[in-house]
Amino acid sequence: MEIAVHAKPRASRTRVLGERGGRLDVQLAAPPVDGAANDALCEHFARVLGVSRRQVTLIAGASSRSKRLRVEGVDVAAALAVLK
Repeated sequence: MEIAVHAKPRASRTRVLGERGGRLDVQLAAPPVDGAANDALCEHFARVLGVSRRQVTLIAGASSRSKRLRVEGVDVAAALAVLK
């Protein structure tokens, strides 16, 4: 499964705000330095979706706010239920 994300680093806490324009708005507490925000994003989705960190991969947008994640081992319907 792939997830389109609009990341907002340096927030007060890490959380999913909701959907906007076909992407999930996600606030990240981590700064966008040395990949810290990307790592925090992958870790957050792994924790929320109940998979290991290795099953969440950043496939596009490493240096952009618009990102795409690939999550393995999760049913789309189950992920939608958890993310809403």
